[in-house]
Amino acid sequence: MAVKDVLVYPHPALKKEAAEVTEMTEEIKNVITDLKDTMLSCGHSTGIAAPQIGSLSRIVVFDASRNKKCAENNGLTVMINPEIVEHEGMITFREGCMSVPDFTGNVNRAQRVVVHYMDEEMKPRVLNASGFEAVLIQHETDHLDGILFVDRVISKRTDLFKRKKYG
Repeated sequence: MAVKDVLVYPHPALKKEAAEVTEMTEEIKNVITDLKDTMLSCGHSTGIAAPQIGSLSRIVVFDASRNKKCAENNGLTVMINPEIVEHEGMITFREGCMSVPDFTGNVNRAQRVVVHYMDEEMKPRVLNASGFEAVLIQHETDHLDGILFVDRVISKRTDLFKRKKYG
């Protein structure tokens, strides 16, 4: 479909809860295509959620393989109505977000997650992820509940950093 503009905080849609997807419609197919196109057009992006392009639908798209340091991953994945059903361990990770382009921050996340979701054919799936991919899934699913990484930063005084600008 098209590369969409990514909404930037404090856009109000970023703080709203997204609605469950109940059927695969042309509109939902278009949102999925737009998410893929938008994520891939940003050379550094590894994930995006529907609210970031103005669609309050419970859909995330990610591809942890776009991060050179993430050897174990599930490749390009579309999750509809994702629900983290198990988590274990704890990892502190420096996160950034296209919707908060000027900052990065240290966030505590689960080291491993199990996610139930529907795929693009609305078939139920289960995904196990760990490390960077687990963090990525948690970050993107937070968007579906109106939560940004800056809401989870360990300390806004010591763990929120101005993003470096390159070239």
